[in-house]
Amino acid sequence: MPRAAKPDSVPALKLHTDSPASLNTVTGYGPGFIEVNRARHEGALLLLPEGPILNWAVSQFEQIDPQCVSELLAHTPEIVLLGTGVRQRFPHPRVSAALAGARIGLDVMDTPAACRTYNILVAEGRRVIAALLPI
Repeated sequence: MPRAAKPDSVPALKLHTDSPASLNTVTGYGPGFIEVNRARHEGALLLLPEGPILNWAVSQFEQIDPQCVSELLAHTPEIVLLGTGVRQRFPHPRVSAALAGARIGLDVMDTPAACRTYNILVAEGRRVIAALLPI
């Protein structure tokens, strides 16, 4: 009988999308990495549909604070996807308040779910930014 994966373990996954090649899409992820346009990136990322893939200075969930939000606001998204690593964790309400004050939506989920949701929103043509902590 096959063994079930531990709830805290996340296997590597390849994603396939029909988005135009000019847009940044997540093509895979696994422990310690996120693959964007078939290029592997380690560490935390800020990912927008167009432009460079940016390293995010946040290396762990506890570092997410309102000051981090100013970096996200500079990109004028309509929605922020926050991928909090292997499990969903909600940031301090001050973080949400800073985004709500700017009329920007915030969706918080584990990083694998944030990667998949990001691809869907990009395919819909939404102004999204994904702030992704590594798995």
